[in-house]
Amino acid sequence: MARVHLVNMPNPPRPAQLPVEIPADLQETYSNFALIQHTASEFILDFARIMPNVPKARVGARVVTTALHAKLLLRALQENIERYEAQFGTIYIPQGDGLAKQLFGGGDSSGS
Repeated sequence: MARVHLVNMPNPPRPAQLPVEIPADLQETYSNFALIQHTASEFILDFARIMPNVPKARVGARVVTTALHAKLLLRALQENIERYEAQFGTIYIPQGDGLAKQLFGGGDSSGS
């Protein structure tokens, strides 16, 4: 009969916290709409703003990133949404056609 020795393995080292500097003059941009495109090697995220009764969205920021970083960003967003919903409740997403119309007006969303 073979003997099995259990050894306490130390936890793998965690990466050190990366200091992040946010410039004091960094301009914020509000976004309530995003366009997402991709190539074989990159994801392009255009963050835009839709305003009621304005016929087009205005892009305020564009982020180009690697496919790996896009997937890691997706994971981080999901984890943060779960924490947000645990603290503040479920985020409701309206159902049906015309989500932007439901959120920002521009007509009767009842379908009549």
